[in-house]
Amino acid sequence: MAASPTPVRPAITFAPGQLAEAGRRVFEVEGQALAAVGARIGDAFARACGLVLQAPGRVVCTGMGKSGHVARKIAATLASTGTPAFFVHPGEAGHGDLGMVTDADVVLALSNSGESDEVLMLLPVLKRQGNPLIAMTGRPGSTLATEADVHLDVTVPAEACPLDLAPTSSTTAALAMGDALAVALLEARGFTADDFARSHPAGSLGRRLLLHITDVMHAGDDVPRVREDASLSEALVEMSHKRLGMTAIVDADGHLLGLFTDGDLRRTLDDANVDIRGARIRDVMTRSPKTIGADALAVEAARLMETHKISGLLVVDATGKVVGALNIHDLLRARVV
Repeated sequence: MAASPTPVRPAITFAPGQLAEAGRRVFEVEGQALAAVGARIGDAFARACGLVLQAPGRVVCTGMGKSGHVARKIAATLASTGTPAFFVHPGEAGHGDLGMVTDADVVLALSNSGESDEVLMLLPVLKRQGNPLIAMTGRPGSTLATEADVHLDVTVPAEACPLDLAPTSSTTAALAMGDALAVALLEARGFTADDFARSHPAGSLGRRLLLHITDVMHAGDDVPRVREDASLSEALVEMSHKRLGMTAIVDADGHLLGLFTDGDLRRTLDDANVDIRGARIRDVMTRSPKTIGADALAVEAARLMETHKISGLLVVDATGKVVGALNIHDLLRARVV
């Protein structure tokens, strides 16, 4: 018997303007949803933060379907901002993974309806174990909401889906509520950029937050430097040998007096009033150049260079003594920029 031919769908014609308008409508509807949920943040939110801050354990996030995806992201955000957290799938929890939840943990359960069977099935065990329960639902009268110690209301006026079927505004609101929790807890714990960097050692973010000037600068004999009575030619030889495109001009104790760069050399050559052969470096150097401390972050050096349109920096200690030098190429090699 011949197989039935696959039905051919009619071609869909949609004007670009209509597509753009549909996209803008989603932002408008979801923006209104976020404003409505944000306006409800109050005592319940503060109590939820209090439960987490008082708990000796972690935050266990759980949810089914799209709520599960949001819960997983909230767990990741909490963990990276100073609040230990992880995600447990409610279906797997009923088959052994509930053993990962200790009586020291707080449970954050997400369900837009508040009636997800897989989540509700966990409640008796969590209650017996004594776990504080924070619920995040779009129905304050639901089973999950009423059984929770704290309920965070993420009810939205409307979904962005025109069929009112696909979770859109509701998942965005829940995600934003999770971010609000993470940031409030971060501030309450006094979580710093250095703390954040320690949990993000890989990639550019960790490098930007962990790498200090001392990690990338040239030090010791690698730092180009000459005395102020040096000739221009002597300074150029030092610049050529050290290959940083600049040289520090220092006194007998190594304190910074000035800087001479490739750019200064071009300007000097263009100045008809300067005798190139007889010039002393003190006559053509830049006095009071931009500098940076050795304990600063490397990213601060990049910011200084960009702001002042320069390609190199001298590193000085608290007394003004030159202890290092770096240029934009050092930052590029360290992947700070």
